[in-house]
Amino acid sequence: MRVDRKWILAAVLTLLAVPAGVALMGGVSFHVANRSNRTMIIGGRERDYLLYVPTSYDSTKPAPLVISLHGAGLWGAAQQEISQWNRVADREAFLVVYPSGDRGSGLRVWHTDDDTRLSPDVYFIAALIDTLEAQYNIDRMRIYANGLSNGGGMSFVLSCTLSDRIAAVGMVGAALTLPWQWCSDSHPVPAIWFHGTADAAAPYHGGTSWVAQTRPFPSIPKFVANWSRRNQCGDTPVDSVVAADITRSEYTQCADDATVVLYTIHGGGHTWPGGGLLPEAWVGPTNREIDASRLMWDFFSAHPLRRH
Repeated sequence: MRVDRKWILAAVLTLLAVPAGVALMGGVSFHVANRSNRTMIIGGRERDYLLYVPTSYDSTKPAPLVISLHGAGLWGAAQQEISQWNRVADREAFLVVYPSGDRGSGLRVWHTDDDTRLSPDVYFIAALIDTLEAQYNIDRMRIYANGLSNGGGMSFVLSCTLSDRIAAVGMVGAALTLPWQWCSDSHPVPAIWFHGTADAAAPYHGGTSWVAQTRPFPSIPKFVANWSRRNQCGDTPVDSVVAADITRSEYTQCADDATVVLYTIHGGGHTWPGGGLLPEAWVGPTNREIDASRLMWDFFSAHPLRRH
């Protein structure tokens, strides 16, 4: 069984953990207010996405674009609710787009475990950027990608395939199903990570989990250290305590100022810190000491694209 199918099963189990009444209200809310509002055809397949344009957007001024990617089995509107990016966009006047993964014959997923099926997802994101640049005044030096779980794995992929367009990336509870060696792009890309030590789906220290029982996930600290070497950073990160349960590790002295930051959430689950609540029985607790989207935006805004 492929890893992505296991992620789909995990997502279904997570959704089943939501009480029926809450699930019904949530489903109606998604359908009425938060369903995807745009579609495009890529490689003969219809792909859809949810675009949020804040009222603070001024078409006479170039605006940043944030691309936020959902976890396996979910969809763009779910990522909007989980990440709460819209409230940051309102204050900072940038656009947010929530693409949906390929639905194929089942629930939606980003094909980050199979190199042969990965290209259509990359083409979709590249075409999505082209489309939004044609329709809005997008600042091409400030386009950023981030994601949860399988979407975090896709953010890693985009840093290796679209580093000439994506200025920086963010990963929350990243499910990394491609090995570090897969990435052949050595261009420095700033990266910010959030990962819980009690993440039972994508374990912080690596290994198999109830989601992926045959293919182990990598250690997050080691993967982040590999990223710092890609960015030619100093060998030793600067550690600091930012909250009772949060440690921040930052690799500095990087090429092109492409810093790499890891927020370790001690006791945190497979969730988005400061974001929408997920069923704790399946994914663990959601930390409220920090706001991942707010911190991610602060990081992104300090890292415009450096031309190769």
